[in-house]
Amino acid sequence: MIRYVGAYLLTAVVFFVIDLLWLGVVARGLYQQYLGPLLADEVDWAAAVVFYLLFIVGIFVFAIVPAVKRASAGHALLMGALFGFFTYATYELTNLATMAGWPLGIVFIDIAWGSVLTGSVAVSGYHILRRLTPAPTPKSSPPPT
Repeated sequence: MIRYVGAYLLTAVVFFVIDLLWLGVVARGLYQQYLGPLLADEVDWAAAVVFYLLFIVGIFVFAIVPAVKRASAGHALLMGALFGFFTYATYELTNLATMAGWPLGIVFIDIAWGSVLTGSVAVSGYHILRRLTPAPTPKSSPPPT
């Protein structure tokens, strides 16, 4: 259990660093341009942290743990990217359907970003959990008779 908590915490750091670089540096101007009037003056950090913590649980449940069981980083990447695709698509398409003036360009950008981000984090989490999981001890076979 401790290895899962450790892997979760390290994976959370990876997620925070990558996503905060995206939001704060790479795409900051993009979001200001398209969503400026809709953006809050101050980030609600409590809500953001709760989202991140829950989302990372989802990455573990749907991508990282199944990939470790299969011993497949490719599975982590695929399932993480799909998890990111579907969750970000849900958010973006709901906004497009319900909010006046939600920009279509942001929908495509965010869905692509969610897929890349979540796939990358899932692969990172896969490798972190694998490093923290002791290798299985080989079972000794009975001596030949």
